[in-house]
Amino acid sequence: MKTISKIGGLHQLLGLHQYGFAAVPRDSIQCLPEPNGTNKLGASFETPCGRLLIKPKEYMEMITSMRPQLWATLADEVPAWVSDKRNKTSVDRTIKWLDECIALSPTGGAVFGAIVGGSSLEERQRCSQEVARRNVSGYWVGGFGLGESMDERPALLNAVTEALQEEKPRLICGLGLPEEILQGVAAGVDLFESTYIYHLTVGGFALTFPLDRIEINASNLPSSDVGSDPRKINLRATMYRKDTTSIVEGCTCYTCQNHTRAYINHLLNVHEMLAQILLEIHNTHHFLGFFRSIREAIKAGQFEEFQKGFIRNRCDQLAVAALA
Repeated sequence: MKTISKIGGLHQLLGLHQYGFAAVPRDSIQCLPEPNGTNKLGASFETPCGRLLIKPKEYMEMITSMRPQLWATLADEVPAWVSDKRNKTSVDRTIKWLDECIALSPTGGAVFGAIVGGSSLEERQRCSQEVARRNVSGYWVGGFGLGESMDERPALLNAVTEALQEEKPRLICGLGLPEEILQGVAAGVDLFESTYIYHLTVGGFALTFPLDRIEINASNLPSSDVGSDPRKINLRATMYRKDTTSIVEGCTCYTCQNHTRAYINHLLNVHEMLAQILLEIHNTHHFLGFFRSIREAIKAGQFEEFQKGFIRNRCDQLAVAALA
């Protein structure tokens, strides 16, 4: 961290001056947080050097060194199945650390107050109400994607967003699937931080679901992909060894404009690092197109129709795949 600080922050180190950096206290190595590793002094994170306990003062030293444009306060995230007592404790600690982080905050960078509460509506409401009283630039909604069901998530999201000021942005972690993104947008979430594209790419998958917000039809499922997830295709599969088409017909990304499914299948199966580069270019481009469709639907006042149509047609595609 001292080296990064001396260089002038992450922007100077990486040379990515035109991009914004966000720092959030979500464990990126371990999918589920370890609730027993965290205590009243700080949050526990798995690192390449082992599990470390990060206190608010140490966390703020990292933020000061990295100099992100946006950073969230330290939080005690817990999975959905912890006890009510542990869940209440996580909210108490997160609010306490929020005040400590604000007191230690450096000049510059937008401060996003962390909101937790697990699968409890009452604790979600309590935490969001407390954070809304603080002088923060926005809100980081944590604790999602940690075991709650798709059915219970909308109520939990609404319990949070209803207490927040509308003019301040809301950032969320843990939601990455297209259906989850739509749930977040419906609840009023503005920004999403997710490893969905990374994990897709590492697995050799390419996003292929239709982006047109009107013509999403079950008949769009290619016959060669029957039985697969209609959101994506596995380009490691032997069926693509001689497939000379692009990943998605009409896609304008660099990968689809210049390479075929067969070529990427070859790269994946010989463990060539170019495979992940080309796949990530396509997946990122496709996912950004999905967000563009969402924004267009919102501008047209048709987001609810778009969401229902997307979910309905995905169910139709899964039914077609199951019956084939």
